[in-house]
Amino acid sequence: MTENEVLRMESVDFVRDAKSILTGVDLSVRAGEHWAFIGPNGAGKSTILSMCGAVAHPSRGTVHVLGHRLGRVDIRELRQSIGHVNPRHPLRSPHTVREVVLTGATGTTELMMRWSPDARTSARAEELIGMLGLGGMEEAGWETLSQGERGRTLIARSLLTDPPLLLLDEPSTGLDVAAREQFLATVDELHRSHPELATVLVTHHLEELPESTTHALLVKDGRVHASGPAREVLTTELVSECFSYPIEIEHRDGRWSARAGRPAESGRLVS
Repeated sequence: MTENEVLRMESVDFVRDAKSILTGVDLSVRAGEHWAFIGPNGAGKSTILSMCGAVAHPSRGTVHVLGHRLGRVDIRELRQSIGHVNPRHPLRSPHTVREVVLTGATGTTELMMRWSPDARTSARAEELIGMLGLGGMEEAGWETLSQGERGRTLIARSLLTDPPLLLLDEPSTGLDVAAREQFLATVDELHRSHPELATVLVTHHLEELPESTTHALLVKDGRVHASGPAREVLTTELVSECFSYPIEIEHRDGRWSARAGRPAESGRLVS
């Protein structure tokens, strides 16, 4: 890995139950880059993300995360340096916003028994709660929060240990339009305030990409269809090929949108 790389995948294959899920995946993510993984359902996006989070290991090839090669590192320790925002956070106990944020210190879903945060961790949790617009809600119960408030709580949780890598797994799931826009504004502000932070976001919808997205990876049938700067990858031609359907892409005022295109007789898209 080069000095500023936080992720590197080389010739990665992944096989599950004798079925090939990923084939020949190459990827390099550097500090300060903000990637979007996009592709049809079942294309392999979540499997790639699971390797970024040191959850899954490749069947063949190599994966380096934060300078460590998977298979040669204590993954429990490595995961503590990776922030992960999952809107399907499987919380079962009636925790408050503060308590959920504090679980980021231990990398667990629930508060660990006989564990209590030190003064520095508590202060950092309060700082993040305020930064994410949750001030005054510290004692609010998880079950009473809106999806948008839960999403911001999970971002605060993921940032508690100041990780160099943040993974966002379909973070706009369940959000209405207003909550989605507020969430994306939060992500954009996070990128501005943490210039060295690298992020990877998985989504099915281009409308859910923050303005600060710098790079994109299109995944089709377990292979990388296109990868690179977002403006070069998220084009009508490449996205239509990736989804095997004519999709017209527009980029305006920093945001992307997609709609069904009209196929011409030649098979190319007519705008």
